[in-house]
Amino acid sequence: MIRTLLFSTLYPSSVRPSHGIFVETRLRHLLASGEVETRVVAPVPWFPLRHKLFGEYAKHAAVSRHEVRNGISIEHPRYLLLPRLGMNSAPASLARTGLAAARRLIASGYDFDLIDAHYFYPDGVAATIIGKALNKPVVITARGTDINLIPQYSKPRQMILDAARDCAAMITVCAALKDAIVGLGGAAEKITVLRNGVDLELFKPEDRQQSRATFGMKGGFAIASVGHLIERKGHHLVIEALPQLPDAELYIAGAGEEEPRLRALADNLSVAQRVHFLGAIPQARLRTLYNASDCLVLASSREGWANVLLEAMACGTPVVASNVWGTPEVVATAAAGVLMLERNANGIVEAIGRLRQALPDRGATRVYAEQFSWDATTAGQLALFRQVLGLT
Repeated sequence: MIRTLLFSTLYPSSVRPSHGIFVETRLRHLLASGEVETRVVAPVPWFPLRHKLFGEYAKHAAVSRHEVRNGISIEHPRYLLLPRLGMNSAPASLARTGLAAARRLIASGYDFDLIDAHYFYPDGVAATIIGKALNKPVVITARGTDINLIPQYSKPRQMILDAARDCAAMITVCAALKDAIVGLGGAAEKITVLRNGVDLELFKPEDRQQSRATFGMKGGFAIASVGHLIERKGHHLVIEALPQLPDAELYIAGAGEEEPRLRALADNLSVAQRVHFLGAIPQARLRTLYNASDCLVLASSREGWANVLLEAMACGTPVVASNVWGTPEVVATAAAGVLMLERNANGIVEAIGRLRQALPDRGATRVYAEQFSWDATTAGQLALFRQVLGLT
């Protein structure tokens, strides 16, 4: 039995159940192999007040210090994240918090074999500091913004390269991220590409008529746009495309700081009556939205491996997506959907037009998604962990 410590600030809690759910999902499938035991240390920023007036900071304060989710024991120690200084100071603060938590676990009788860190910066950097202090090997998973954005800052870039040197191995969720790490100066031989999978039991076809009735859909072409309401997800571009798609209705699932601006944009373009803001919704309801929709549009400027694409496909729903980073590795055939030729409103309109001219059979889209089960990723993790620990 391999004992791991999963270390990441990207992990769900009872207060933020969708935060980093892809990390939890991968771990749950790994644990289902029966070959790994784990504990989770998922630090959250310290904040003293829980009043909703303080938004996301209040949610941090409300997270329990310890909880159990899906049978997994999770510690949520606090670390100091200073406004404006957080970019450079977060790794050291995380390392102090994480090291104390790791030592408590060891003292309690859980002496783990390796640290499984998710998100390269600051989490992976902090993990290598902890690993050195405890003489434990570290495996870091790169997921997207940690490699395709943060290295543009010189000090974080150097810390990322130091962590890449000090860790035992790296995982990237797509080949494009591996290429980016190598381009920064990381060692290619230390990097294994293990793409995310999709839960084919959770995300599956449902009765479309019932699904559409759930959201009050009538006869229009239903477009889903799913993700945090932040600029880089490109929800605004989908709204800007609506004047050229007169029969389309847009259903936006997600919450975030951009919602007021998105609502104002819809008003200014006179399409507000065709834009439906659903807020953050649980995965079971998200499955119903995918089934109800004619397509999912993902207009992100950056993505490592976008889970929403496979989730939609697993429900039989084709996608329209921006041609960025790992997305072409996901949308690789006509059954999956189409890639935009340009990332703007006109590009979305053109891509949706191409999709509608040759809509794939929803059964074929589901079959395409079935090749992305978690089995291969789990097997790859186990093989890598054994290699790192000298068990092969």
